Amino acid sequence: MSPAKKGKAGSDVLIERIRRVCKRLPEAEEQVDGFGHRAFKVRGKSFALAGPEGEPPSLSIKSDLATQDALIKRGGFSRTPYIGQHGWITVDDPTKPKWSQVEQLLIDAYRLAAPKRLAAQVE
Repeated sequence: MSPAKKGKAGSDVLIERIRRVCKRLPEAEEQVDGFGHRAFKVRGKSFALAGPEGEPPSLSIKSDLATQDALIKRGGFSRTPYIGQHGWITVDDPTKPKWSQVEQLLIDAYRLAAPKRLAAQVE
């Protein structure tokens, strides 16, 4: 299989796993931007971004600065270019993440972006 096809297959798997988490989150939506990135949003605010289709998988997640710092120090995550100053982190290898950790980070990111009423509905 060519690297491009592997990248597409990996991206498809990644997107499906993110969608499974987001289906449980009130008013979470998926949108594709002009560059082909998939943005997962609540009430217009992004909480996760996945790389463009056909390219190697990538995943960035909204976080706070303290969590960002701890994750980077622990390893497996890096500061997201352009938006990292706001706490966003990028999964270094989204093809082999610890999914239980990524799931929790997605839920925490949703809570950061969502209005309080919606965030309170998520366990």
